Amino acid sequence: MLGGVQKLPPQAIFALMGYMACSSLLLLTNKLAIHALPATSFILFGQMAFCAFVVFVLGQVGGSYATGPQGINAQKGLIVVDSLEWGKVKGFAIAVLSFVVLIYSNAQTLKYVNVETFIVFRASTPCIMCVADYFFLGRELPNLKSTISIVVLLLGAVLYVSTDAGFHVSGYSWLACWYVIFLFDQLYLKHVANTVKMDSNWGRVFYQNFLSSFPLMAIFATSGDYNVLQNEVEYNFHTLKYFALSVVLGTAMSYFAWLARSLVSATYFSVVGNVCKLITILLNFMVWDKHANGTGIFCLLCCLGAAYFYEQAPLRSMVDKKLRDVNV
Repeated sequence: MLGGVQKLPPQAIFALMGYMACSSLLLLTNKLAIHALPATSFILFGQMAFCAFVVFVLGQVGGSYATGPQGINAQKGLIVVDSLEWGKVKGFAIAVLSFVVLIYSNAQTLKYVNVETFIVFRASTPCIMCVADYFFLGRELPNLKSTISIVVLLLGAVLYVSTDAGFHVSGYSWLACWYVIFLFDQLYLKHVANTVKMDSNWGRVFYQNFLSSFPLMAIFATSGDYNVLQNEVEYNFHTLKYFALSVVLGTAMSYFAWLARSLVSATYFSVVGNVCKLITILLNFMVWDKHANGTGIFCLLCCLGAAYFYEQAPLRSMVDKKLRDVNV
């Protein structure tokens, strides 16, 4: 487990454990779903629409209203879900746009790049994220131990890429697009979690997935994926089982991701996402035939091992308060 996890509250640990489990499984499941049903936009639309529908229905069961921190505006059912309000929709607009671009570039990347390559590029994101956390989200810079951990992550990523024999220009173009959007998305979604006041975590899940389903539906209608589904896919249990699993995992992933994002820093959230990918690699060895070589896997394991020692940097306001208390 991560070195700083003992300092987190129980709710944060619960959220991170759920996020790690879902993230580990969803990357591989999406890879399998895309190969079985080669219509990226349809798979992503299905995940968003299914999640929004399930959350909406669960929020409607019961038929009464609950008072949340922003007033009587949340439907009370089996779960509490914020009703649609223009102010909150505006707060989520940029987040939805970046999220849609991110998951689409993610899915396109998985068409061309093996899973290990994708994971190790993701492992390098905390190097930039910790600096962005400092400038934009009020965190301290990492301490010495965490800095060394991040440097090892970067070196491991560079060494890994040098061993990747499956280089594809188109794949790495999508990977570069995903990388830039991922950094922005992690920071901006943390900003949304901090600033857009919601009555429940399920409200964030509903807003993101409901609003994201519309641009994804438009992409599906214009991308040619409709013709793929109509003319090139043989529908059977094998074709649909990974799609069905992906939409279920996507719903759980969305819940745990928003909950964890609201409770830890953007850098910590990114590092945790890297750690859980070790499970993905183990599953990938068992069911997939596109693997990095032994040296590449060693570099990847070094990256994930370094993440073990990372500790979340505190907020600068908390550090300043402690200094004031000492000086009083």
